[in-house]
Amino acid sequence: MQLAIAAGVTALATGLFLAPLGAQLDDEAMRRALAIAQTAAAESRLDDALEHSRPGRDGPVQNEAERIRRATGAEYVVIMDMRGVRWSHTDPDEIGRRVSTDPSGVLAGREVMQIDEGTLGRSARGKVPLRDEKGKIVGAVSVGIAYESVQQRLVSTVPQLLAYAGGALAVGALAAYLVARRLQRRTHDLAFSDISALLTEREAMLHGIREGFVALDAHGRIRLLNDEAQRLLDLRSEDTGRPLDEALPPGRTAEVLSGRVRGADLLTVSGQRVLVANRMPTDDGGAVVTLRDRTELERLGRELDGTRGLIDALRAQDHEHANRLHTLLGLLELGLHEEAVEFVTQAVGVHRATAEQVTERVRDPLLASLLVGKATVATERGVSLSIAPDSHLPDRVVDPHSLVTILGNLVDNALDATAGSHGARVEVELRAEDRTAVVRVRDNGPGVPEERRAEIFTEGWTTKEPPAHGQRGIGLALVRRLAERYGGTAEVAESPEGGAEFTVTLPDALSDALSEEVAEDRPDGDGAPGAGSGGARGHGVRVPDGRGPGETGAAR
Repeated sequence: MQLAIAAGVTALATGLFLAPLGAQLDDEAMRRALAIAQTAAAESRLDDALEHSRPGRDGPVQNEAERIRRATGAEYVVIMDMRGVRWSHTDPDEIGRRVSTDPSGVLAGREVMQIDEGTLGRSARGKVPLRDEKGKIVGAVSVGIAYESVQQRLVSTVPQLLAYAGGALAVGALAAYLVARRLQRRTHDLAFSDISALLTEREAMLHGIREGFVALDAHGRIRLLNDEAQRLLDLRSEDTGRPLDEALPPGRTAEVLSGRVRGADLLTVSGQRVLVANRMPTDDGGAVVTLRDRTELERLGRELDGTRGLIDALRAQDHEHANRLHTLLGLLELGLHEEAVEFVTQAVGVHRATAEQVTERVRDPLLASLLVGKATVATERGVSLSIAPDSHLPDRVVDPHSLVTILGNLVDNALDATAGSHGARVEVELRAEDRTAVVRVRDNGPGVPEERRAEIFTEGWTTKEPPAHGQRGIGLALVRRLAERYGGTAEVAESPEGGAEFTVTLPDALSDALSEEVAEDRPDGDGAPGAGSGGARGHGVRVPDGRGPGETGAAR
């Protein structure tokens, strides 16, 4: 194809050059004939001879015209009078006869250039009026140059022109060959149809796989983005071609994708999604990044951790329940009925008091059930979990699931930090300030060093051993992302008891206060202040999504 294009271009250029060359040679021949005619007309002897002699084979006009013809190499030099009668001609027999072409133009005083047919064939002609000393026109001079000589010049030029064209074609063919070889190496010797098929298959594959795929060029611009990557990173197809740092907000995700953070299977959080990223450099200086969505896996893993904790708590409760039953059986066998009634009342009252303490201060059923379950788990782990006296959160939380995730993660971290230590205590404070919800969890554990507080909310940062289901360092990152989604903040400081104190502020997390007053008057009694006395907010705290009170919201 390249050779055909080069040959076609060469032939076209040659033809386009030859066409004006022929016209140029014609013009040069006519101008040469005109110049000879002008020179001949300037001879004063011609007009004298034309006025004082007669036309003939050996006349002075014939002799002078032949002298000029031989000197200039013209095909003919014809002198005519005002009647158009020849006084000279290459063929003496034509002398005295009228010229074969119309002489009116030149006899009227105009100089004429043309290519025309005459008695001697086709020729390039130049005609000039012949004037006497007073400027009066007494005749005309017509000079012709054989057109065959013009064609011979054109034909003689063609071989040279073809030689140049052949050289250009050879250079073009060599360049085409080198480009074709380079193109074959770059395309791994694939044909155009193969490349087209590969492109179609690649588009179908990239947009069909369930992993995010981002291709970057050497300058950090997004070169390719499949549908799953757009979903995971909240990007659009229009972001293709933009620098990565402009398309993504600042943070760990942008640093992992750009290669500023290196490693395999790097964890990052985008929005509320937990992602695993792997970056592979390419030969052209760019990179390919694959993203896997681990949100569901992390959720299941956290639910598994919560379920294991609940099982351990139930196992411990079962052991404690057996001890209490044995004690109760002994009291009954000994006939100490009053002591048995007092023992049962005291055991049940402890749990009921805990539930009532929670539900009196926390009116949202999801959060209340979470705290009741965490209190049971904390007791079995030897940690005292309490609600701050000034806590009060009405039942008007806009998104209770996000608040459950935040509170569950903070309580879990506090229990992990204090479990096993003497006098371990965790205090939870939930407070409403107009439409702002404030969540504060403090403990008396080892705390967080001041120099590490800036990075504790970073994805992947943890001081714990990774669980069996995956990696840690996600909980606090999710807490910060959820707080930022509400336009709030997540901070850590030192608690009054020397441990850690986490404070999360969520603006606009609560609906208007009117909804609480309406809830107080609802006929189902869910919002009744005394719900904790054995109603829907007592021992069996009602959870709208069907989960039991012992389940942890951190599983979210």
